[in-house]
Parts: sequence; C-alpha cells; structure tokens
Amino acid sequence: KRKRLNSSVLCDSDESEDSDIVVRKVFAKRHCIMDEDESSKEQSPVTNGPTENVSTDKKRKVFAKLKELAKQRATRRSCSSENCEDSNAEEETEEEPLCHLPLTPTESSETDSDSMKDFIVEEDDDNTEDVNMHLFVCLFVCLINSGYTAFFPVSRCDHYVHFKRIVKAFLINAIDDTFLSSLYDGTRQKTYAQDMLLSLHYLDNRFVQPRLENLISRSRWQDRYKERVDCYPDVRIILRNSKNTSCQACGLNRYCKFHVLLSGKLYNNRTLEADDFMSDDKQVLKVGMVCANRTRVYHNLKHFKYKLYVDCISITELDGVKDEPVKDTVERLFSQLEDSGWIQKRYDDLEDYMNDADNFQEEK
Repeated sequence: KRKRLNSSVLCDSDESEDSDIVVRKVFAKRHCIMDEDESSKEQSPVTNGPTENVSTDKKRKVFAKLKELAKQRATRRSCSSENCEDSNAEEETEEEPLCHLPLTPTESSETDSDSMKDFIVEEDDDNTEDVNMHLFVCLFVCLINSGYTAFFPVSRCDHYVHFKRIVKAFLINAIDDTFLSSLYDGTRQKTYAQDMLLSLHYLDNRFVQPRLENLISRSRWQDRYKERVDCYPDVRIILRNSKNTSCQACGLNRYCKFHVLLSGKLYNNRTLEADDFMSDDKQVLKVGMVCANRTRVYHNLKHFKYKLYVDCISITELDGVKDEPVKDTVERLFSQLEDSGWIQKRYDDLEDYMNDADNFQEEK
C-alpha cells in the first residue's frame, strides 16, 4: 500500500463540501509519508549505510582464486616429493603459508613455491593494473612449469660456460660421431648431456640466429643468394676491377668490384655431419661493396659452429693417443686447450662476429 501511495496522487474527485469521504492528498515527489503510526519507521528500508566497492570485491575474488591455486600446486609438489604424507599433514600445509621447496642442481628455473610468491600480493592494493600484471606473471610461471621453455629460454650460466660445454661436446663427437645425434634424439638423458644440449640450443637460438635474421631483414638480398651463402661453409671475397652491373646478391645496379667464392661441403646444422654429394662444387658471384661486407659478417656467424667442430676434429686427429677411454681423452684434450688459451681465443672470435653483426650499418 505504501508503494502505491508513493507512486500515485490521490485527490478528491468531488470537491464539494457534501462529500462524506475524506481523502488526503499525497504528492508523488515526496519520498515518504509521515503517518501517525510509528511502526512505519521500522518498515521503511535503510538506505543511508555505506556501499561496498565493486572493484575491490572483484580483486578479492581474483586473489582468493590465485591463493587457492598456489596452495593446490604446493600441495601436489610436496605430495609427490615426500611420497604423499598422511591427510593430517596435507591439512596443515593448506593452513600454513607457502613453503620453499629445495632447488635441485639440475633445475634451471625456480620452483613453484618460489615463483608463486612473486604474484600473490596483499589485498591492500587497489590498482587494477597490478592485478592484470600478476595474472600475466601467473600465466608465465605456469608455462615455464609446464615445459614450454622453447618460448621462454631460461639459463643462469655464463656465456663462456656454455661455450666450454660446446667445445667438450664437439671433442666427444669428434671421437664418437654418434654423440650429437643421440643428444638431439633424446637418447642421452644424463645431466652432463642435457647441459650440453642446452648450451647448443643457447648458441643457436640466442647467439647466432637472431643476428642472422637481423642481417637479412635489413638487406635486399635475394633468397637464392642467401641459400647459397647458407649452404657453403667456405668463402673467399676477392677484389676485382669495378664494373657497373647488376649485383648478384641484391639485384640492384652497383659498381660491383668484389667476387664472392663459395665452396665446401653441405652439412647438417645439428649433427654437423658433412654431405659428400658434389663436394667440389663452387660458386662465383659478383657483388657490390655493401653486399660483400654483409656476406663476410653473415658467413662468419652462420658457419662458426661448423668451423669450430672441424677444428676439434683436427685436434683429436693430431693427438695420436690410442687405447684410451673416450672420457679420459676428452678431459685431457680439453684441459690442454683451456690451459693454452685456445678456447678463450675462439670465444673471443665468436664475440667479435656477434659485435660485427650488431654494428653492421643499414643498407642505403
């Protein structure tokens, strides 16, 4: 009845004094009706209380879900590492804050508990952008823990440590030519083998390939010329008489005064096994000055790994020691190369090649 009275206006249809019905006029704009009955005050709703912040409620729900997820992951990891303790112990771990699990020497990334503490924050922060950032960190950690490390390479080793592992792997493969292939097909699962495989990927995906792609993206090279440079591990750049003609690298008219001589055997980029098919094939191409310099920088970095492996083969062939275990031979040769500074010299060459690629000028 009160709602109807509030939303309507009652008036006397007959304004004469003879009307027996007394009608009280009520204005619709008024918020309430003041009756003599005090019970109406108790029935009217209270609307003057404080309102809750909707965004704060959403953030609290998000943080609650994140905390629940973190506790579940910590419980599963602790259960698997400790052979699933009794139910009482599991209930205690749910009530206690996240504990730090021990880091094994073979793990290269942080454990779940250590990584979870980075994106679980207190509820005092009212910035919604922080919530989105923590959700992104949660997704990143889940990808790392799920094994998607190809997109997020994680390594805490020094670059020189990676390089020494590669040299040792090449020495082993120079004696046993099945070692590299067994690394890539997953046959060898020992720690030292996995470390060498990680370093090989690090050399290809972090040192060499990004710089090669940068050199190509900033050039006008034709695809055919790039394929030729990729296939031949040996190159000679010779200065000849200048001639205004079409450059065989970029296809533009230039004063071409350089001849690029490409030769060598085609090889597998992973196993480094050479192919004897058309081993004596050679290519001679006339290029301009900019393309000649780019060819030198690109070729040095592209075929550095293969040249390093060829040098390791020569070292093992000149050793002359026979009837010795492979492990002992590799350790002895590796110590000699390290003591003589040969490994450091080759690593310096690699850094020079990378600097040349980084500092190469834009093509005009």
